[in-house]
Amino acid sequence: MSKSESEAKKAAAVEGDDEPDEWDKRIFSTGCAVENTKMNDCYYEKKDWRLCKSELEVFRKCWKQHQNDKRTEMKDA
Repeated sequence: MSKSESEAKKAAAVEGDDEPDEWDKRIFSTGCAVENTKMNDCYYEKKDWRLCKSELEVFRKCWKQHQNDKRTEMKDA
């Protein structure tokens, strides 16, 4: 296999990976995917959750607004 064929296969594999995985599906189902991304990006950039308080609060408000706290509540068996 030539180098260009190998590169073409790698590129095709990356392009085919656009499907959302289980994690993405769960985040999108909360209705707070944008807020989640901003919160995670903040932590990635600053490496300290204390510096991301505003992003955390926006995510919490979104979470409550979409009633995810009730949906994800632990239930006794």
